[in-house]
Amino acid sequence: MQDLAASDLLAAIRDRRRDEERAAADQLVLAAQWADLHPPESIHDAAVFSIPAGGREHEEPIAGEGCPLVAEFCVAELGSVLGVSTTAAKKLIGHALELRHRLPRLWAQVHAGAVPAWRARAVAETTIHSTPALTREAVGFVDVQVAAVAGKVGPAQLDRLVAEAIKRYDLAEPDPTADPEDGWLYVDPRHASIDTQDVHYAGTMRMEAELGIADALDVDRALAHGAATLKALGSTESLNVRRAKALGDLARTQTALDLHTQGTGTAAKTTDTSTDPDTSTDSDTGADPQRLPAAREVVLHVHFDANLDGLLTVFGPTGRLEEGQRLVLLDQIKSWCADSRTKVTIKPVIDLNADLSTPAYAVPDKLREQVILRDRTCVFPWCTRPARRADIDHVIPHDPDAEAEGRPQPGPTATWNLACLCRFHHRLKTHSAWRYEMVAPGVFEWTSPHGHGYRRDHTGTERIDPTGPPDPPGIPRPRRR
Repeated sequence: MQDLAASDLLAAIRDRRRDEERAAADQLVLAAQWADLHPPESIHDAAVFSIPAGGREHEEPIAGEGCPLVAEFCVAELGSVLGVSTTAAKKLIGHALELRHRLPRLWAQVHAGAVPAWRARAVAETTIHSTPALTREAVGFVDVQVAAVAGKVGPAQLDRLVAEAIKRYDLAEPDPTADPEDGWLYVDPRHASIDTQDVHYAGTMRMEAELGIADALDVDRALAHGAATLKALGSTESLNVRRAKALGDLARTQTALDLHTQGTGTAAKTTDTSTDPDTSTDSDTGADPQRLPAAREVVLHVHFDANLDGLLTVFGPTGRLEEGQRLVLLDQIKSWCADSRTKVTIKPVIDLNADLSTPAYAVPDKLREQVILRDRTCVFPWCTRPARRADIDHVIPHDPDAEAEGRPQPGPTATWNLACLCRFHHRLKTHSAWRYEMVAPGVFEWTSPHGHGYRRDHTGTERIDPTGPPDPPGIPRPRRR
């Protein structure tokens, strides 16, 4: 290829792009066929998405009304062979079924090469998770409109199409305050979202909001005032940085006021029931009437290497932030903790190489913390759910009757027999043919129901393929047991 002329290079890369789009379309067909092979059975529920809403979890189907249901456990194997998470595999299957069954015109255009698969999947993602849910007639209207322009609609246009379908087919309860001529008002765009899983290397998270006009103007004035106050106090940071810090100050101040109100309410009750006013003190409520209580309610788990230099503890310049699995600078942590209302807790060091155990089935706190720190995330192939929110699984199942029957415990509660699994993959391991073992501390080998092998440790996942290429020089794989 190095000898190709410029025109030939352009033709070659154009052909590669066509091949890539053809392969993506074929993946949708194969994903739909995989779903056809795995309808829900008695032991399997239908695959769904667990969506946080209003502080609680609710379930949404992986595709809309009229699409076939899919056995939940089949999704994990498809994701594993593709090298993606189970959630990503759910989306692939859901998009394929939505396009095949509810967006047939767009589906046909994808396989005719007129619409790229990624563009069709964006439409399917919107129609699947529309609120309220689109009926088959409503989604058919969207399909006709999108197919008429070969899928060339942007997010805003697509949202308006969905809103028009909701209005046309009377899917939403009428809003007495809305203009009946404006179908857009049937979908309220207001939201405030923070992507807590995407942490920038600089130690920041992205926040996005769509507010009412009055609320937005109030927030803008509050941020402008806060930024000006910081500048007057001597800050030399940019206006954007000061506005961002002002938003954090607003949140901390509100939290502190909430806590202070709760504390003073408790103190008043104590005074009313006490015969001696001196017996009611601030220590009864944890509130200081001269100073607001600690306002930061967010807990961050940060790990730094430390060495002793005489009587001083010297921390390394970089550490690991559990939230988002990102590196963090020591200077960043110092700046976060500089606020006098920030509570800082330093926990004892836990030796990750120690063998801890207990005769009981329940996992004690120290052993649980050791396993969480060792595994970092769920140890299923390509899963990234944080270990701190996962279950602690006995790799070799614990036998509750072993002691009573005088037999050795096959699955003890010990470091070498515990692993972090998110709730879904814990259920998958318990109720399906997936199997795994710990071949070294924190190193797990998984075997899927169809015999595919994967090795997982805190650095990630790799396939176990005896017929594959040799290990790269200088990067040996962990030894097998």
